[in-house]
Amino acid sequence: MSNRRQFLTATAVGLAAAASPAQATDGRTKNDASAPEPTGMPRDMTLINMRRDGGYTLGIKMTSGVLDVGAAGRALGMPFPTDMDDLLQNSRGPVLRALIDAVGATPDKRLVLDASAIDYAPVVTRPEKIIMMGFNYKHHAEETGTPIPKDPPLFNKYNNTLNYHGGTIKLPTEAAREFDYETELVIVFGRECRNVSETDALDYVAGYSTGNDFSARDLQTLTSQFMIGKTSDGFAPLGPYLVTADRVKDPNNLKLRTVVNGRVRQDWNTNDMIFNCRQLISFASKVMTIKPGDIFYTGTPQGVIFGEKTPRKERVWLKPGDEIVSELEGLGELRFRLT
Repeated sequence: MSNRRQFLTATAVGLAAAASPAQATDGRTKNDASAPEPTGMPRDMTLINMRRDGGYTLGIKMTSGVLDVGAAGRALGMPFPTDMDDLLQNSRGPVLRALIDAVGATPDKRLVLDASAIDYAPVVTRPEKIIMMGFNYKHHAEETGTPIPKDPPLFNKYNNTLNYHGGTIKLPTEAAREFDYETELVIVFGRECRNVSETDALDYVAGYSTGNDFSARDLQTLTSQFMIGKTSDGFAPLGPYLVTADRVKDPNNLKLRTVVNGRVRQDWNTNDMIFNCRQLISFASKVMTIKPGDIFYTGTPQGVIFGEKTPRKERVWLKPGDEIVSELEGLGELRFRLT
């Protein structure tokens, strides 16, 4: 009976937190003049999109493992976001916060998964847009002989390219042979974003993730357009986590590395971007409406195979069996293999 009382009390507190009109999404009251209006974006979390039982479900990284949000919601009889896209596209941050509050600091072990046994999904699976940035680091432009751009050169990928931590890329060897890595900081949006200023740009970000703009360079340079070199199946690994924006003090001061088969190939910092995250978001938002759940790959630094000074035919391009690890400080290591 005591356990039942505790359960009911925790559930009531969680539901009240979601429904209270005096509480903003980030925990500040509306009486605070500096508090923003509720946006529905998640806060103070490290989130995982998981493959489970033939679909997707949401997980939260905890010290004891990974909280299965769906299992917790069903166990407590509470609403919950089904996956990352539901969370972001339908502004269900307050619903998730209420569930976490109800679960408490020491959740039932039956609701917690072993982190080593997680089947990861791409951080998002149904974005309306995958926006890509080309040549956003000065030395990368220099190593490839590309003029420093005066404005952000944007292009796009499609949902077929989305891939996940622990996944594989089946190389399209029938069409290409010059395969290359590009570790990038990825912005994930939590609010509709249109014609925003640089000052306000980061207010529309739900969080950040580690990504890799995998490329087939011979297809990329076959014509004047990048698309065919960037859009083969699985060419946009993304994960393992979405770290909410409030946990990232400055997205333009994060260490970035690429490791191929145990060898470091890129080792730089996002503070060297030509166009910082605020500038990229503001620029893109003047061109298009960015929707919740959309993602923005922000470019890669020097150190790619495409930038080597040896003749292209003599370069050691990526091949089946290679393992790539993309790292962003505080955002986790994204690992994938080539087949």
